[in-house]
Amino acid sequence: MPSPLPPVNNSVLSVSALNRLVRDCLESAFPLLWVSGEISNLTRAASGHVYFSLKDGNAQVRCVIWRNRAQLLGWRPENGQKVEASALVSFYEARGEFQLTVESLRRAGQGDLYERFLRLKAQLEGEGLFAAERKRPLPPYPRRLAIVTSLQAAALRDVLSTLHRRAPYLAIEIHPAPVQGDGAASRIAAALAAAGNGSADAVILCRGGGSIEDLWAFNEEAVARAIVACPLPVVAGIGHETDFTIADFAADRRAPTPTAAAELLSPERATLLARVDELQRRLQRAGQRRLAEHQQSLDWLRSRLIHPAQALLRQRQHLERLGDRLQRAQAAGLLRQRLALSTLARRAAGCRPQTETHEKALAHLAHRLQQASRGLLGEQRMKLNGLAGSLRQLDPQAVLARGYALVSNADGRPLRDSLAVSPGDRLQIRLAHGGLAATVNQVVAPQEAD
Repeated sequence: MPSPLPPVNNSVLSVSALNRLVRDCLESAFPLLWVSGEISNLTRAASGHVYFSLKDGNAQVRCVIWRNRAQLLGWRPENGQKVEASALVSFYEARGEFQLTVESLRRAGQGDLYERFLRLKAQLEGEGLFAAERKRPLPPYPRRLAIVTSLQAAALRDVLSTLHRRAPYLAIEIHPAPVQGDGAASRIAAALAAAGNGSADAVILCRGGGSIEDLWAFNEEAVARAIVACPLPVVAGIGHETDFTIADFAADRRAPTPTAAAELLSPERATLLARVDELQRRLQRAGQRRLAEHQQSLDWLRSRLIHPAQALLRQRQHLERLGDRLQRAQAAGLLRQRLALSTLARRAAGCRPQTETHEKALAHLAHRLQQASRGLLGEQRMKLNGLAGSLRQLDPQAVLARGYALVSNADGRPLRDSLAVSPGDRLQIRLAHGGLAATVNQVVAPQEAD
């Protein structure tokens, strides 16, 4: 129950104070509650907030969804949608307007299950489980089918009846699993795994119609992943044509009803027999055409066939012509070889060396070489003698033999100036025979020339 208004006595309230009192009363009197209605006058602000009205046949109320809540919806509200809003009653003081602050929003009549359905669908679709390129083609002529459903389901009887009517030759294996209730999803997933490990060509996953709660086992993630993991193509025939489950999106093919699923995987026997008859007629026509072509080819070969004696005569005449051509070719080749041999003989005679002329020229050249060698040797001997005499004149040993001496300081450098040493310096004196080690006692300066 709303709390009573505070006493105002006879004091005069400002508009702000009045609106604040109204806000406090409203927000304290109403807890978080669910309100249903139709969306109208919806606007999306640049800030991300969403403003709209909820209305029914008799009234309407302003609503706001703040940006942080709007981002969590997972779907886009539009005008005209029937929704259920979890909201707090509030009062916008600045404009004196009563409004609802919406915490969450869901489509009317669908509740939490539908919200879970949408979230799981978006998640699996983002992972690529519903991608068209992942879908596997159905076998055109299956021989064995696996059916995953409840043994008590009316859908099983419909599927078996359809298969028996359309394709009685098909082998059927049934993998029973509960189609609703606690634990049904895991049992369905296990049955799909068992069907995939069998010898069937495809799998039918079926169930009759029902509410979203009845069909919820086919909206579980485990069933969707089991369908994708199954190595065989899976056809989902769940509920009525308007019913859609997560299993429908994950399956390789969705059928609007269980009966339609059976029809997708069972080519009708009459249609197959008609197809076989057509193929038989085409095969017969192809065989007749091929036989006619061979007969025509045989007639053509028969027209080309000749008597063996006539063939031998043609071969003999041809051989004689080849023999004549061979003899003419041999004679012409022999003549060419003789002419070439004669030409080579003349060229060989012209290339024979003149030995006598070459011997005389060689002797003359040898005489000239001998004379030139003798003259050159004499000239070189004279040059060598002259150089030896010059070398003897420059030989320091010869100078020392005449009584001179070679004086050098302690480092071995020759002395040319008496001022280059000091008293006490050690000197080395080289003579013609041997040498002396001396010490400077006195340095005599050189006399200047007049």
